Amino acid sequence: MKNYTVKRFESHNTAIWNAFVNQAKNATFLFQREFMEYHSDRFKDYSLLVFENEKVVCLLPANIVEATLFSHHGLTYGGFVFSEKCKLGEVINIMKSVLYFLHQNKIDTLQLKLLPSIYTTCFSEEVAYALFLADAKIMRRDCLSVVDLTKSYDISTDRKQGIKRGEKNHLKVKEETQFDSFWNSILIPNLEQKHEAKPVHSLEEISKLHRLFPKNIRQFNVYHNDEIVAGTTVFVSGKVAHSQYISGNSSKNILGSLDFLHHQLLKEVFKDKMYFDFGTSHEDNGRKINAGLLYWKESFGAKTTVQDFYEINTKNYSLLENVLI
Repeated sequence: MKNYTVKRFESHNTAIWNAFVNQAKNATFLFQREFMEYHSDRFKDYSLLVFENEKVVCLLPANIVEATLFSHHGLTYGGFVFSEKCKLGEVINIMKSVLYFLHQNKIDTLQLKLLPSIYTTCFSEEVAYALFLADAKIMRRDCLSVVDLTKSYDISTDRKQGIKRGEKNHLKVKEETQFDSFWNSILIPNLEQKHEAKPVHSLEEISKLHRLFPKNIRQFNVYHNDEIVAGTTVFVSGKVAHSQYISGNSSKNILGSLDFLHHQLLKEVFKDKMYFDFGTSHEDNGRKINAGLLYWKESFGAKTTVQDFYEINTKNYSLLENVLI
């Protein structure tokens, strides 16, 4: 059996961390240290690297709160990160090593939010089996609305009518490198009015991240008579374009601005991607669904895939022993 060494991430590990993310089968640019650390003041980082001798074989982006380790709270998804060469038996033993390390360091619980399958470069469900062996409990399951761009998909009559309204009103879609007008004129006012909330990313944060990842974070605005009326911020990874923020002003239904915008994104801008991820439509920690929002996404032909959240007692490392017989 191979021996693994688990270590906490330190700043001098940045280069090998990023290099591993770039070749991993289940990672995106969100796992790059430059992305993770834009909000380092909010979370106590406790990311882990797993070594076989001197070679990195696994990463775990994470932060700690008291005696619980979390898949990093600042990321949409997370979990164990592996190379394409990593096989099932190795995954089981790596997870055992990580749970043992956490247990020895008096961390009682590990909470994981897994990477949805559309983001992996190949089959990558070994962790799901290892979680079963470790008696992990599923805490939450979110539904993502995703359009499969490799197949034909049906756009509803409602969306087609919205697209036609956009054409009739001579709307223009422009990709921008500045986020100010969308954030200040559309997104922030809408979130305050509808949810008494703020964007997860401040204007300064999203602008900094765009400078760091200009090909991965893209902003598309919709204009009517040269006035911004809607927009979306899209996070772009290997196979997937994901609308991180979607918002329009009060005239969005009259003008058809959001329908017009996303039709162009699906049919033109991201037509060569495999998937367009509209994200979730959940409230109440996944227990409720915003029916109107879900209907709008499914009207573009989106289907459902899931993201699972698990909780594991670290003492259960012993359940991963002697699995391979």
